[in-house]
Amino acid sequence: MDRRALLGLKVSPRKTSGGGGAAQASYLRLPTITANVIRPGGRRGVMTVETGIDTPDATLRTRVAQSAPRLRAAYAAVVQQSANALLPGAPPDLERLVAQLQAATNSVLGRVGARLLIGTVMVV
Repeated sequence: MDRRALLGLKVSPRKTSGGGGAAQASYLRLPTITANVIRPGGRRGVMTVETGIDTPDATLRTRVAQSAPRLRAAYAAVVQQSANALLPGAPPDLERLVAQLQAATNSVLGRVGARLLIGTVMVV
């Protein structure tokens, strides 16, 4: 089952201008980001965050694809910082996490225009 289709995040391919070019999707899924957390009772746990980027602008989309390793590194730092601030047993602050990840996206790319999409956030 494709969860993105249920959430309306699945993007249908668009044709490039110039008549009959290759189809281009504006969505790029990035690998899952993980970080260590302290669970109730002092046990270790893992926080996982699924991310993707929607970029309608073709020029910026190319930059996003080229910057994928830098984006993953920036996201890993943000998620680890959020996990370190998480109290044992408390849920993550998703609004703050999304704002920080979007700021990291804009910083890595050097401009706005790419929209961060967040999937599942899980602490186990």
